[in-house]
Order: sequence, then C-alpha cells, then structure tokens
Amino acid sequence: MENISVNNVSKTYINNTIALDDVSLSINKGEFYGLIGVNGAGKTTLMNSFTGEIKPDSGKISVLDFDSQSEGEKIRANVGILPEKESPLSFMTPSEYFSFIGDVRNIDNDVLDKRVNKWVKRLNLEDKLNSLNKDLSRGQQQKVLFASIFLHEPEIVFIDEPLANLDPLIQDKIKEYLKEYNEEGNTVVLSTHYLEVATELCETLGVMNNGKLIGEYDVDELSSHDDIKELLTKKVV
Repeated sequence: MENISVNNVSKTYINNTIALDDVSLSINKGEFYGLIGVNGAGKTTLMNSFTGEIKPDSGKISVLDFDSQSEGEKIRANVGILPEKESPLSFMTPSEYFSFIGDVRNIDNDVLDKRVNKWVKRLNLEDKLNSLNKDLSRGQQQKVLFASIFLHEPEIVFIDEPLANLDPLIQDKIKEYLKEYNEEGNTVVLSTHYLEVATELCETLGVMNNGKLIGEYDVDELSSHDDIKELLTKKVV
C-alpha cells in the first residue's frame, strides 16, 4: 500500500538553481526508504516538498492521500518531521518544549507524561529537562527534537541526517529505535549523505544527483559501498 507518491516534481530557485528535476518515486507503507546523495543533490528540497513546506514548480506529491500543495498542514499534523538544521525553541526548557508539543498535537497529559518519560530515559536527558534549550549542546538539542517528533506516534517520519552531532552510544540507540519503529509497520524516510547509515538502516535507496533521482536500489542487491559511491558520483546529463 502506497504511503507517499511523487510524480514528475521539479523545483527551480530564484537564482536558476535546479533543485529537483522531474523526480518521480513511490514509498510503501512500512518501508524504510533512504534518500542519499552529496550535499546539494536535492535531498532536503525533496524532504521539504513532501511536507508542503516547499511547493514544487510542477508535478504532484501525495502523502497519506493528502496533496502537499493544498493540504500541507494536514500532512504536517499527521507525520513527524526532523529537519537537519533545526533547534528546539531556545527560550523553553526541554520539559516545557515537550508540553508545548503535546498541546500542539492534542496529546492527553497522562499519555504525554508516559511518552516523555520513555524518551528522556532512552536518550539520557534526565538531568537536562529544566535547562534552557539555548544552553544545551547541539547534540542535546538534537535529542530533544528527535524525541519530540515521536510523541504523537505518527505513522510516517521524515528525518534529515538524524545522527548529526550525537555521540556514538546515542547514535546506536537512535538507530535501534528507528529499526523498531519501522518493524512496527511505520514508514521512515531518511535523508543522508552517510553511506554507512543508509545501508545499515534502509531497505531501499533513492540515489540523487544534481536534482535528479538517478535510480532506486534494494540495499540487499548492492554488493558493497563502492557500488553506491559510483552511483553517487555518476554524471547526470
């Protein structure tokens, strides 16, 4: 069953930079899909287009049967989103921020408390709950954001470089949870330029280069990272 559909999507920015060039793909319910490519390949623009934060110049995107151009708010209300360069509200503490997310997501207070406690323990945030977000390290801020996108238990999450700024122990915990979340039947769309992360977590890779989706590949069919490297550096004409 298809969760996400992208049909002939293109996007050019004001400076004539082609960010997306006639991209088409589909992602099934329960799939762990990886968008991989070097910086500037178009991954982040596509991720933002999924959720209606960027509107393509042409083409159509559907997420959970909502149109990204006209129903972006409905998409964002039903998915989890972790952008690469984002911070929790600086004037709040993590505790206040989680409460804010609970209000926005209409999560019952008792349910929210249980979910927050689970994530605080999972990510070792117990001693940071009452510190201002602006005083946290970048890695600690990343933990707060990661926890926040799962509090309403969405069936799809869009995650851009989830392991940035995290220590190796927490990286392992994040990867373990993403696998568990996916095995429960949820859909994960992951954007990264780290080959090891993509091949360890994803079952399907969409390789991007210069705004084009140059191919989709089953990870099990790729014999080595050298295969992927060749795809990533392939010249698009």
